[in-house]
Amino acid sequence: VGVGKQDMLQKKSVVLVDGVILNGPIMDPKAGEKFVEEACKVIMEEIVQKADDVTEKVCEWQAPEKLKQILDLEMRDTGECHQKILQLCRDVIKYSVKTNHPRFFNQLYAGIDYYSLVARFITEALNPSVYTYEVSPVFLLVEEAVIKKMIEFIGWEEGDGIFNPGGSVSNMYAMNLARYKFCPEIKEKGLSGLPRLVLFASEECHYSMKKAASFLGIGTENVYFIKTDERGKMIPEELEKQVQRARKEGSAPFLVCATAGTTVLGAFDPLDKIADICENHGLWLHVDASWGGSALISRKHCRLLHGIHRADSVAWNPHKMLLAGIQCCALLVKDNSGLLKKCYSAEAAYLFQQDKFYDVSYDTGDKSIQCSRRPDAFKFWLMWKALGTMDLEKRVNRALALARYLVEEIKKREGFRLLLEPEYANVCFWYIPPSLRKMEDGPEFWQKLHQVAPIIKERMMKKGSMMLGYQPHRGKVNFFRQVVISPQVSREDMDFLLDEIELLAKDL
Repeated sequence: VGVGKQDMLQKKSVVLVDGVILNGPIMDPKAGEKFVEEACKVIMEEIVQKADDVTEKVCEWQAPEKLKQILDLEMRDTGECHQKILQLCRDVIKYSVKTNHPRFFNQLYAGIDYYSLVARFITEALNPSVYTYEVSPVFLLVEEAVIKKMIEFIGWEEGDGIFNPGGSVSNMYAMNLARYKFCPEIKEKGLSGLPRLVLFASEECHYSMKKAASFLGIGTENVYFIKTDERGKMIPEELEKQVQRARKEGSAPFLVCATAGTTVLGAFDPLDKIADICENHGLWLHVDASWGGSALISRKHCRLLHGIHRADSVAWNPHKMLLAGIQCCALLVKDNSGLLKKCYSAEAAYLFQQDKFYDVSYDTGDKSIQCSRRPDAFKFWLMWKALGTMDLEKRVNRALALARYLVEEIKKREGFRLLLEPEYANVCFWYIPPSLRKMEDGPEFWQKLHQVAPIIKERMMKKGSMMLGYQPHRGKVNFFRQVVISPQVSREDMDFLLDEIELLAKDL
């Protein structure tokens, strides 16, 4: 009888709105916790613990249509059991590229940093958005501390900055900021009435400069690409010519984008000479150091960026050479007068109230074009705290030492030919199979050599032994670009890379 009365009381207390019971949570916390625990075990076993195992495949290659069938991608009306979802998690891991594998050389990021990984676990679980101190107190202070430290390495006495979703976005921020500094009225009045704006970047610059010019309404035809030398560095004399040409045309030059670590060749533009030209003509100097910026951490290799302290803005991606985890990208600005906020603020009253009970200067979200923003600086901060500057410096020095080792091994081996002596971690080379070694360097030779790298790439992908990028570039036929980043990479992996190319191409 007592139980019956209790059931009646519970039924009486049920609250229904539009036929929906509102009592209690709709989720099962215990089941959810169990699933998270089991999924974390899968992650540990299948990713983290295998990160340095060279016997594992870099990729379990499947063609798109076959992979669609394996993964069962259809979303249905009813959910599936946890065991099936866990198996799906295993499949996702199995058929994904293992970018933390020691023989993943395909991109300008690679490897796993355990502290950064834990930081990502924490932020994913907390699910913060970094715009106001009230909702993200720790992460706003962390970002402030990291930006301050990065500014020190650039060599500025003061500055400002913001973390963005990618170096391409940082470059776009810088372009827009330079335009705002040149003509502040554009924020309210728009493009009408403005002179024809022109910016300058090297032939080797990142493609995001064209995208940014298109996105911002500047126009890709108004990006003047400056000739580079045989090493891929911008030629200052050519920049001077193009600036004068733009002025004679009646255009309004406002920005020069120099590159510190080009994507393919790893070239560093002569920043000091470019800065002289910018000062003479009153142009904003932005340095895209997304790839090469981490050399600033190394006392030995920071010379590559000599003159960067003269820049007005710098893009720097710690998720590349320093392994902070994608994405971790900062735009750093020398101006400390609030230029970022003046350029981007919209003063949303529901978010950035000025009568809060704390110092609202910590509500930095109005410096961003985003509203919701990930706490990307936290990954870099936790890793930096754990390792210290000295261990980060060792990562850079070791990567460049391994690149130098690979270069010397390439020189020793028959059939391998360097494009140029690298100054950073990009090692670009051709592999010439035995059947082509006695041919003269004529059109037929280069046409045949152009076909070699794609075939080797296909074979390595299907075998899963390693991943190495290739491309044609500025009149040169397909060549390999080996990039050394991960601290898990060893001398043995460099030897393996060359041995494997020879093995995969022995019948070509």
